[in-house]
Amino acid sequence: MKEKIKHYLKEILLFALVMTIFANAISLYKSQDLNKQRLLLTSHKLINNTLYSPPRDKPILLHIWATWCPVCKAEVDNIQRLSNYYEVITIAVNSGSDYDIHKYMKERNLNYKVINDTSSELAQKLNIAVYPTTFIYDKNGNLVFSEVGYTSSFGLWIRMVYASFK
Repeated sequence: MKEKIKHYLKEILLFALVMTIFANAISLYKSQDLNKQRLLLTSHKLINNTLYSPPRDKPILLHIWATWCPVCKAEVDNIQRLSNYYEVITIAVNSGSDYDIHKYMKERNLNYKVINDTSSELAQKLNIAVYPTTFIYDKNGNLVFSEVGYTSSFGLWIRMVYASFK
């Protein structure tokens, strides 16, 4: 019985390793076309009608998502967790009115900053083709990481810590 359990644990670990490598390879491939320039955001109106200007003295996580995206829904808690400690700005693409997004956020106890990109203008400037997409910039606005698809809290934390020391 112990040998069977050992065998299944090895198979599960091998499967998890292969899936992690596969997911990262897909993310790398899909992120090749993303805009690799410095942070393009200037001042933008948030869904709460305040004006947001990115700070120039700390790293920024820019997260592009949509309310209709199932992977985005799975990742919202990771983004929320990080927003409690780091500068996080998100762009909701084709997700309805400011009220619709606010309602979505309230239902999920989310309070991070959101720009409503109703026309996909910002997403197009960043060459976004897949949701969610995450960019991490250092304190000088230089791109440090870009990720397409789901990213774990741990992965985001590690990248933000690294960006803090760049």
